[in-house]
Amino acid sequence: MNQPARVLSPVPSPASARSAMERIATQLGRAVQGKEAQAQLVVTCVVAGGHLLLEDVPGVGKTTLAEALARACGLSFSRVQFTADLMPADILGAQVFHAQSATFQFRPGPLFRQLVLADELNRAPPRTQSALLEAMAQGQVSLDGATYPLPPPFTVVATQNPVDFSGTYPLPDSQLDRFMVRMSLGHPAPEVEARLLATRGGAPALDAVEGVSGPEEVASLRALAAELKLDAAVAEFVVRLATATRQHGDIERGASTRAVLALGAAARAQALWEARDFVTPGDVRAVLVPCWAHRVLLRSAVQGVTARDEAAHLLEEIARKVPAPR
Repeated sequence: MNQPARVLSPVPSPASARSAMERIATQLGRAVQGKEAQAQLVVTCVVAGGHLLLEDVPGVGKTTLAEALARACGLSFSRVQFTADLMPADILGAQVFHAQSATFQFRPGPLFRQLVLADELNRAPPRTQSALLEAMAQGQVSLDGATYPLPPPFTVVATQNPVDFSGTYPLPDSQLDRFMVRMSLGHPAPEVEARLLATRGGAPALDAVEGVSGPEEVASLRALAAELKLDAAVAEFVVRLATATRQHGDIERGASTRAVLALGAAARAQALWEARDFVTPGDVRAVLVPCWAHRVLLRSAVQGVTARDEAAHLLEEIARKVPAPR
């Protein structure tokens, strides 16, 4: 498959980048009201070049948020409903025989979009879940000896129900580690629910979302974030945090090297919210829990939401104890 040349918008300044990120987050807030912090974290993840895992009970706006993100960023979009009988070819694509030419030609699957919503990812069997691994890690698909690049800025937003729901399969650790950020939306505040009931009148939330960006701008934001300065002292701080997770008595497996790199990338994007061209320890702390809580394995037998909350508590404790550079 021929890949179109990648075109970048002029590299923005940190100030103009913040303005662009605010525009996108504002549109997300129109679709999912009362979740400003979560909307900001979604934009941070996308600008950092990461994939996003939304874990929550049904009916709180996970799918709407993903569709709003695609619309606001002007990205091509596909939604795959993961079910127990979904096969890898259903998402990757397949070689199809053409009788007229007597040849096999590749028919791309729904993965070949700039933003892919993998809805209820943990309802699919592990084989199909694993089919996403190469795509998420390398932005490409290999099939029958050929490699097919995915359109940039390729991003996966996956949703999963809590693992204690019936009919779910726990995501393998190798796949969890591919998600830069895991977050929950939670139920809206009572006053927000009342406002939705009174004002929306059944109108789809996505109707209010406008396209305010494009794939070229997203690519430029990513390029700028990747170039932000993260000096040696902050880098050592990140490594000390990782070492603390590896040595903690309640954690069986601490943060991986991939987790360290993901935290650095997310902290760079976080710095843009302050229109800075350098990363501070505060940026690292701001994204520590959403970047690492799903990556550390606890020694206790708790699972699901309880494990997530316990991991977050341990990471916050570690962040308080590990000295930060001044």
